[in-house]
Amino acid sequence: MKHDDFQTKLVHAGPDREPRTGASSIPIYQVSTYHQNDPEHLGRYDYGRSDNPTREALEQAIAELEGGVRGFAFASGMAATSSVLMIFQAGDHLVVGEDIYGGTYRILTAVFKRWGLETTFVDSTDLEQVRAAITPKTKAIFVETPSNPTLKITDLPAVAEIAQERGLLAITDNTFMSPLLQRPLELGFDIVVHSATKFIGGHSDLIAGLAVVKDAKIGQRIRHVQNAFGAILGPQDSWLTLRGLKTLGVRLIRQQESAGAIASWLQTRPEVKKVYYPALENHPGCKVHLRQAAGGGAVVSFELASKEIAVKMMKAVKLPLVAVSLGGVESILSYPATMSHAAMPAPERAARGITDGLVRLSVGLEAAQDLIADLGQALDSPEC
Repeated sequence: MKHDDFQTKLVHAGPDREPRTGASSIPIYQVSTYHQNDPEHLGRYDYGRSDNPTREALEQAIAELEGGVRGFAFASGMAATSSVLMIFQAGDHLVVGEDIYGGTYRILTAVFKRWGLETTFVDSTDLEQVRAAITPKTKAIFVETPSNPTLKITDLPAVAEIAQERGLLAITDNTFMSPLLQRPLELGFDIVVHSATKFIGGHSDLIAGLAVVKDAKIGQRIRHVQNAFGAILGPQDSWLTLRGLKTLGVRLIRQQESAGAIASWLQTRPEVKKVYYPALENHPGCKVHLRQAAGGGAVVSFELASKEIAVKMMKAVKLPLVAVSLGGVESILSYPATMSHAAMPAPERAARGITDGLVRLSVGLEAAQDLIADLGQALDSPEC
């Protein structure tokens, strides 16, 4: 589906008007419980943890946009990922891409490992490594593409084919691309998760997570966890996420255009050792990425010569926030070593190419030339 077609779908996904009044915005049902006319036969809604009409509207919308049969909204991206992982049990084994969000690495190695969920981390860009890591106990393959923060590209249809051949679930984190730019379920995956805090929410004013499934039976398993564990998204943040979905198209297309211009400019700077952006022709995963995604996205990572230069540059910028997170209307400059991947031990970061000179830029809605000028003055500052 082309960008223009999908932008229309973004505006009208899910129940796009309230059926009783015709209101253009689904109301915020700020409610914990519901009156039951018959205490023996409960109605559609009984308790706010189980169901809420505002959250339900969001869940329907993201399922439609990802091409799935059921969506789920959670209190954070990590709540979404963790709830999906709870469908597995002690003794199960997962094959996981090594270049993943630090929070996902932490939950797998510091929490789920304690109760017996085993993980083997592999370079998921190498399909032979993926195949070789599968054991009789393996239940799923979990990848992230583009990966965080070095933007490595995994061939989604190829991984889905491996999973199908071995009877495994294929799970991916689609936060960086969103359904506007990449729809893994259409490429053969079974489960997609998002930190909706990022591009879907888009305004740095909420924390939310989403999951979508292709198969109703898998959906029932996640629904059971969602209701039992209770890490649900509240109605206010569900409404904000719905609002963010409606403007995702116009925001992300503009951000992607600027990101491409900034990535090209960064390659001209002598202070920059390496630029990571999947739409650059010299990116090793460019061809694979552009076969499965509609553009390079709005995140650019780049490596400077040292920690000292990276820190001084981040202190010298004026426009971007220097902060955790990404995907907002304002540009956000992050330092993976102390932010997104602080939970990953330094040797593990180094093995994945996450050096102390690596900086990640989430490009916002500022004019590209203004961002380039600001980054330029920061790199030109005497401290750098």
